[in-house]
Amino acid sequence: MTTLVSFVVVVGILILIHELGHFFVARLCGVGVERFSIGFGPVLLRWRGKETEYCLSAIPMGGYVKMLGEESPLEGGPTITYDPTKAFALKPLPARFLIVFAGPGMNFVLAALLFAAVLATVGRPVWPALVGRVVEGSPAAAAGLRTGDLVTRVDGREVSNWEDLERAVAGSGGNALTLTVQRGGAAQTVSLTPRRTTVRDPIFRDPKEAWELGAGPQLTPQIGSVNPGSPAERADVRAGDLVIAVGGQPVYTPDELMQAIQKRGGQTFELTLERDGRPQVVSVTASSVRERGPGGQETEIGRIGVGIVTKVVRYEAYDPLVAFGYGWVKTWEMTALTVKAFWKLVSRQIESSNIGGPIQIATEAGRQAKEGVGALVLFTAYISVNLAVLNLLPVPMLDGGHLFFFVIEAVLGRPLSLKKREAAQQLGFVLLMLLMAYALYNDLVRIDAFKIFR
Repeated sequence: MTTLVSFVVVVGILILIHELGHFFVARLCGVGVERFSIGFGPVLLRWRGKETEYCLSAIPMGGYVKMLGEESPLEGGPTITYDPTKAFALKPLPARFLIVFAGPGMNFVLAALLFAAVLATVGRPVWPALVGRVVEGSPAAAAGLRTGDLVTRVDGREVSNWEDLERAVAGSGGNALTLTVQRGGAAQTVSLTPRRTTVRDPIFRDPKEAWELGAGPQLTPQIGSVNPGSPAERADVRAGDLVIAVGGQPVYTPDELMQAIQKRGGQTFELTLERDGRPQVVSVTASSVRERGPGGQETEIGRIGVGIVTKVVRYEAYDPLVAFGYGWVKTWEMTALTVKAFWKLVSRQIESSNIGGPIQIATEAGRQAKEGVGALVLFTAYISVNLAVLNLLPVPMLDGGHLFFFVIEAVLGRPLSLKKREAAQQLGFVLLMLLMAYALYNDLVRIDAFKIFR
C-alpha cells in the first residue's frame, strides 16, 4: 500500500505541475483551453469551468491540455467555430514556443523548489573528516596519516567535514599541505603533498584527473534495501544493517563495499555486519552477471541484491535564501547528469537494461517513502528533472518534438505541412509505445515476473 500510494502521489504531482505549466502560460498568452486532463483513457471525474472542462482519467501515466485551434484552418483544419483570437495556431511563434516549453519548464522549477525545501528544512548530510582507508605507498601513508585520524585543520584553516578537506586538496594544485589531526585525544601535525591521479566518476565510471592524498573517508556503508529472493535475503541480510567488512577485510565506504562484492561473482564469502549495535557475521553467495564496462568490454561481476547507502552522521540545514540558490544549482547538475545518461544510452556506453518504467518508479517511490518524507521529496525532484529532459527530446508526440517543429518553422518562415507533421506524430507515437513496452519488460525482468514460464 505504501508503494502504491507513494507512486500515485509522486506521479500525480509531476503530471499536475507539468500540465499546469502549459495551462497557465496558454491563458497568459490569450489561448483558450478546451480541456485540462490528468491521466488518459476513460474519464473518472469531470467538472466544467467557465471555458475549460477539467478531467481526471483512468490511466495516470500522463495528461494533456487541449487548446482551441491547435491546427490552423488554413492548413486543412475545420472551419472556425471559436474566437480566432484565442486559437493556439494563430498566435505568434514565440508565444506558441513558450506555451509548449512551459510544461517541462515547470518540472525544472518544481525540482529546484523541492531541492531547496529539503536543504532548508532537513538539510544535507555531512560526514566528519575522519580518515578511513589509507593506501599503501600514498602521500598519506608516507606522512603517517592513520585510519581513525580526525582532520581538524588544513594549513591553519578549520575543517568541519570531509567535503572541506576534499576542497582543500582539490585546490592545492599539488603544493604541500599541513594537516592538523586529532589522534587518541591529542593534536598532531602532518605534512604531505597531494599527488595527481586518475579517478573514476562514481556514477558512469568515466576517468578524470584529480589530486589526492591516498586516504579515503569513513562513510560507513549501510544496507538501504534488500531485493526479494536475492542472495542477500537468503543470507538474512536486512535493511538498516551496517557493513563493517567483506571476507574479513574492512570496508569504509559504499563504493568499497560495492567493489568488494562485484569482484566475488559466484563466490561464497562472509559479511561482517552491525545490527542493533551488535556485530553479526553472515555467509552470502553472490550471483554472477555479465555487464558491459566503460570501454565496451563485458566482465563478470558479483551481485547480492542490495541497495547500498551511506550511514548519515548528521544533517546541516541551509539558510532559506542560500537553499533556494543551491536548489537551482542542484537542478542544473541533475539536468546535466540526465542528459549525459541519455547520451550514454543512445551511444550504447551503458546497457539499455538500465531503462526503467512505472514498476521501477513505484518500487523506488515506496522504498524512499519508508526512509522518510525528505527522501521521497528528493526522489520526486530527481524524477521531475528526468521528466523535463525526456519531454524536451526532439521526438514527435513529446513537447520537444513540437519545439523542434517550431524551430523548423522559424528557419523556413512557414510551418511544415500538416501531412508531414501528422506522419511524424504517428512515428513518434510508435517509438514511444515501443520504449514504454521495453521499459515495462525491464521492470518485469527485475522482479523476475517471468519465472512462472520457466
